[in-house]
Amino acid sequence: MGSLWAALSIRVQAAIAVVVPCVAVALFTSIYFPSRLNEQAGEALERQAVSVGQLAVNNAAPIMRLIRDGLATPSELNGIFEGVRAGGNVTQQGALIVTKEKVVREGAKRYLEVKSGDATVQVQGDLPPGRYEIPEAGICSIERGAVLDVRCTARDQDYEAAMVVRFSLEKFTAQQRENQVAGLWVLLAAVIIGLTLALVFSGAIAGPLGVVTRVAREVALGDVSVQQVEVGGANEVQSMASSVNDMLKSLRSLVSEMVALTRRLGEAAKGLNAASGDQTHVTSQQSAYAQQIAATFEELSRTAESITRSTEVVEQAALRTNSAVDEARAVVAEMVGGMTEIRREAKEVADAITRLNADVQQVSRIAQVIKQVADRSDLLALNAALEGTKAGEVGRGFSVVAAEMRKLAENVAQSARDIGRIVESVQASGDVAVVRAKESVESSDRGVQVAERAQSSFQQIQELSRGTKEAAQQIAVATRQQRQSSEQAVQGARNVADLVKQGVDATGRTTRIAQDLQSSVDALTAVTGRFKVEAPRG
Repeated sequence: MGSLWAALSIRVQAAIAVVVPCVAVALFTSIYFPSRLNEQAGEALERQAVSVGQLAVNNAAPIMRLIRDGLATPSELNGIFEGVRAGGNVTQQGALIVTKEKVVREGAKRYLEVKSGDATVQVQGDLPPGRYEIPEAGICSIERGAVLDVRCTARDQDYEAAMVVRFSLEKFTAQQRENQVAGLWVLLAAVIIGLTLALVFSGAIAGPLGVVTRVAREVALGDVSVQQVEVGGANEVQSMASSVNDMLKSLRSLVSEMVALTRRLGEAAKGLNAASGDQTHVTSQQSAYAQQIAATFEELSRTAESITRSTEVVEQAALRTNSAVDEARAVVAEMVGGMTEIRREAKEVADAITRLNADVQQVSRIAQVIKQVADRSDLLALNAALEGTKAGEVGRGFSVVAAEMRKLAENVAQSARDIGRIVESVQASGDVAVVRAKESVESSDRGVQVAERAQSSFQQIQELSRGTKEAAQQIAVATRQQRQSSEQAVQGARNVADLVKQGVDATGRTTRIAQDLQSSVDALTAVTGRFKVEAPRG
């Protein structure tokens, strides 16, 4: 938002600054006040309508009760109706009888159906047929639509009456339109006045600023020969012009001195640049020779260092190989012992499983014997039960004992059968375990043979690694001596190269400084050449 405002001209900014407040005030006075007046007028109209309806129903209720009792006639209500019409803008009105039989309730609201010619509901008036909402006794309700509909009720002893009055809103609507039109005229007048003031103010500000802007543009192009800036206007604008004149005077003096200094500096820069060029050529040759010598010695040193690193790597590799072979031999020996132990344990497991199978077979035979005993016991118990039955009352107890023995025999036979199934399962698992144990023994034998061959191979590798280690140690001693001599020669060459390089760097810095100084002088000359210090002679 700030960048958009800054992009506008001073004239446009001044116009906006004047027009916006005028339009804001006009909008406030032409929209808010008319709408507020219309709202207040509508509220006053509603209060007046409620007062008229309440007064009318309070006066009509006693007369309507007398009409019901036969002590008055409906024509006596005409005076009340004429009084309501005298208030103005009444389009329809009517007096209604509120009875429980005619009232329809929907939630908290009451409705009364008015039919054409039904004297039991409408005592007097010109209300059209329809359904009307009736408030509770002593209350008025109001509804604004095309007309202002006021409904009031009142109670007189045991009688309840309602008065419905409809007021026309045509005059009220016409007054609202008149207020809106007047507000639009006020808005239009405020806009015109604001634009006029904006043009006047922006012209008074933008004119002197245009003169100052033109002078500043000429100065930006290098013309500082403008002698005086003269503008009219307020004191602030004249003060700005005076400040611009003082700035131009100081700028002309500064540019003149800068041009003179630039000329002298350019001559000195040319001499310095030529001297630094000669010195750079000599030091460059010296640096090239020194760098070649240093490179040769450094190559020798790197070669010796490479040989030393290689022999150290070989020596370390031999040491690691020897250590790894020792560890491998120990591991293989331990593995041979472990496999032998595994073979022995596997054989013991196989023997134990064989013995277990023999015991299980013995248990199976015992279970067969128990089953035969149980079957015979069951048969004997059955015979005893039959004999007890034959003995009658005397053998009843014996029959009970025989029945219990028969149950016990059946349980024992069932347990014997279960033991037989378990024994068969154990025998099958034992056979599989025996096969696996034999296979494990055979695998252990093969593993022991392989481990013994590996132990023999590791012995040969260890002997070879010892010879490699000794040769690497001898090479390392010789290369260390050569490396020390090479390092001393390289250090001397580096010292010479560093001295030459320092001279080259110093000469290079001098040359760069001279070149930068020459470039700066050229650029400064180009800049000062753009300025026009003296006015053209006519």
